[in-house]
Amino acid sequence: MNTLDALITRRSVRSYRPGPVPADLLDKVIEAGTYAPTGMGRQSPIIIAVTNKALRDKLSALNAQIMGTDSDPFYGAPAVLVVLAQKDIPTHVYDGSLVMGNLMNAAHELGLASCWIHRAKEEFELPEGRALLEELGLDPDAYEGIGHCILGYAAGDEPAPKPRKDGYVYRIA
Repeated sequence: MNTLDALITRRSVRSYRPGPVPADLLDKVIEAGTYAPTGMGRQSPIIIAVTNKALRDKLSALNAQIMGTDSDPFYGAPAVLVVLAQKDIPTHVYDGSLVMGNLMNAAHELGLASCWIHRAKEEFELPEGRALLEELGLDPDAYEGIGHCILGYAAGDEPAPKPRKDGYVYRIA
């Protein structure tokens, strides 16, 4: 698959098969995330790779609490790549968003399904999220949650693409 094909055919998946993501594939996805462009090359984002089921379930529960539900906002995905970025870097949200895009596109290239799950900002502002960062030796006041890239194998067909909207592009010659 070439890059353009990957970009055009990637879809967000909201149903995952149980079972782990192979470590070698997870490592490749993570590496792709570290090569995302960042403002002035500052590399403000960090990636927290979660494959531990208990921690994954804890993050899911926190995310669901913020959303006001008790369902699994991670849709059963066995792996979660949490992207955070340094708050003091003016481009941190954009930098982290580009990392998220690289993670999802790399996953698709490698045959994995993915989806961007929001509420990471709110999750890591909670005492439990702050405590997790502290356990990792990170200053919780220094980082803002950008998103969760959930990963796994799709439990069924990936969704069909929506037609591109009219007026998506304006050309000025």
